Amino acid sequence: MKKFLAIAIILFIIHHTANSQGCVAIRSTGAVCTKQDPGHDTKGWQLNTSYRYFKSFRHFVGTEEQKERIEKQTNVINYQNTLDLNLIRHLNSRWSLSLDLPMIYNKRSSLYEHEGNNAGAKGRHSTTSQGIGDIRIAAYHWLLDPMKSMKFNVQAGLGIKLPTGNYDYKDVFIKGNGNNLLGPVDQSIQPGDGGLGVTTELNTFYNFSEQVGLYGNFYYLVNPRGQNGTSTSRGSAPSQSAIDYKSATMSVPDQYMARAGANFTFGKLGASAGMRLECIPSSDLIGSDEGFRRPGKVLSVEPGVSYNFKKFSAYATVPVAVRRDRTQSYPDKLRTSATGSYSHGDAAFADYAIFIGASFKLK
Repeated sequence: MKKFLAIAIILFIIHHTANSQGCVAIRSTGAVCTKQDPGHDTKGWQLNTSYRYFKSFRHFVGTEEQKERIEKQTNVINYQNTLDLNLIRHLNSRWSLSLDLPMIYNKRSSLYEHEGNNAGAKGRHSTTSQGIGDIRIAAYHWLLDPMKSMKFNVQAGLGIKLPTGNYDYKDVFIKGNGNNLLGPVDQSIQPGDGGLGVTTELNTFYNFSEQVGLYGNFYYLVNPRGQNGTSTSRGSAPSQSAIDYKSATMSVPDQYMARAGANFTFGKLGASAGMRLECIPSSDLIGSDEGFRRPGKVLSVEPGVSYNFKKFSAYATVPVAVRRDRTQSYPDKLRTSATGSYSHGDAAFADYAIFIGASFKLK
């Protein structure tokens, strides 16, 4: 039976943003690109596993890097690890259901959250978070019959993101002289966002031949909830400016991702090359924009490799950032309007991310 290249689902979302320091990246993982056989997935189960790692440490205001943050060693460093377990039930050749469970471990190192940026190296401490993230359930449908349309097809997905991840995870902030505080960790390493969201997806491919094809993926998470009530003051009382400019509690932002590129097949070995855009917008489609968020965009080049073994397939991709943009948040805009002085917070970005995954067909 003739084989074709397809993009199996780009699953899942982000890790957050907030208002002055942190990291911008979409929550969880997702980059399963495998070679499929028409008719083999008419019924049955499939398990996709995907691991993502990145280290954010370069600070940007807009597209301008604050290089002095690294030089003075006052930068924030986030280490983020996510393992996604994605179980798919193929109902027939066109319909499938998906359950996605992310497991998270994050670490955040900084000066300003602890003993202050003037404390030197001894004032740098870390907070961590771990646990289950926000679970997602989705349904997918191939718009064209996969048995007849092997050259081109489009898959649409609609899902629900549940607020199962802890969005008020707490750790100890070291203030020196024994004055330590227990408070919510930064929004960028919270396992969940506290919102009940709706996810939409479009996945498509076009094959020129059995060896060369194009792929495209688009994902958008609609988060109607405005704020989740988690304090941004890290165990202290919120500042008056945070109250005035609506950043005393964390927001529940929308987020989206788009990918496009080409796949190349050499027997069981596959390669891909494309672009990847991840974004947390400053304004949501539905609901309030108030709250603490670091909106931003990351455009990356995304090379990848895959290999089809007898009973499973494996892949790895490494998106490398070529443009990072920390956009102006809603609290930034409020402060600018109220003071007449332009305000624009910063955020820390990674140079690259690592995705490693495997797909298993189950009986």
